[in-house]
Amino acid sequence: MKVLISGAGVAGPALAFWLNRSGHEVTVVEKAGTVRHGGYPIDVRGTALEVVRRMGILPQLRDVQVDSRRFTFLDGDGGRIASVDPHHVAGSVAGRDLEVRRGDLTDALHKAVRDDVEFLFDDSVDTLEQPARADQFGRPGDGVDVTFRGGGRRTFDLVIGADGLHSRTRELLFGPEEQFHRYLGYCFAVFTMPNTLGLSHEIMMWNTPGRAAALYAVGDSDEVHAFLNFARPEPPFDADAFRNPHAQRDLVAATFADAGWEVPGMIAAMREADDLFIDVVSQIRLPRWSSGRVALVGDAAYAPSFLTGQGTSLALVGAYMLAAALAGRDAATGLAAYEHGTRDFVTLNQAQIGEGGATLFPTTAHALARRNDMLRGLSTMPSAEGRPAHSALSLPECLPSHG
Repeated sequence: MKVLISGAGVAGPALAFWLNRSGHEVTVVEKAGTVRHGGYPIDVRGTALEVVRRMGILPQLRDVQVDSRRFTFLDGDGGRIASVDPHHVAGSVAGRDLEVRRGDLTDALHKAVRDDVEFLFDDSVDTLEQPARADQFGRPGDGVDVTFRGGGRRTFDLVIGADGLHSRTRELLFGPEEQFHRYLGYCFAVFTMPNTLGLSHEIMMWNTPGRAAALYAVGDSDEVHAFLNFARPEPPFDADAFRNPHAQRDLVAATFADAGWEVPGMIAAMREADDLFIDVVSQIRLPRWSSGRVALVGDAAYAPSFLTGQGTSLALVGAYMLAAALAGRDAATGLAAYEHGTRDFVTLNQAQIGEGGATLFPTTAHALARRNDMLRGLSTMPSAEGRPAHSALSLPECLPSHG
């Protein structure tokens, strides 16, 4: 089949790799001008490790693994509560699970497939049109007519939206995001800033009830990743207003106006940051992931939120499962098999977090005190098996692996 994938983040190139291995003709369209580099560290765990192993990129990811050695928690005055192994907090297993910069993963995925599939950068899908007719068995008609924002028009046998939490493909297919968006009670801001504390291979997090500020030092860099998170019972403003850069900065600054520790310096750095990203913490929950010859994968279909630590792993596993389901099947049968084989794994991982229930970000003084007591105990607890949800799916063997 001729397949169009919208999005060149994680799920898109991973899916392109496996579809190409199955003999499909693949095009990937990406609105950015190139593969996006940098970004916050992300986790590859459980079943997703087997996906990258089969792709042949596990060794190079091991070479660029983030070696975080300490996670220090601070109280409202900046006093130390506990320092623990980061694996204890993430539920990951030292020596097995991976933490890498997002840009290192996307670069490895792109390199693995760039010579075999077509990439269209600085463009995106504008409209999708599927024929209304179906055959005598109710299967979808042939082809999807795609108009690109750059003015091009092409027809594909299958279109896959791998375009993230705020997916344009999903909106074209099923309507506005609001009906599938599950707000989890928090907002967050991430950006980079100077490493004024001289942090190395570590994370420091300050908390008061409903607020958190963290500095994340990846290696010995002159910069750190800054993270601000705060609880709100309802999403701020409406969707359009919240995406106004000035309104975003003002909201975060007001929320942390009386905060101690290094937070005033973080707010000042946020005001000047050119890589600031602010959003609400949320999940995407859809009753189905496809319609006709258009389907969704990764965050576009089932974003679990960063609170689960499973967004990247779900994207990698979902891409593999979709390609495997399409191998040797027609589009309608394959898309049904994809959902049947993957839905329980997605549901299990999304269920790891409830509204306002993130252990790292307690919203009350009582919950914060309870978390701090737990952290003091963690300093002597080994991390052995990880969380069952990370490995609760066995991959089918129907796709040709690397080498």
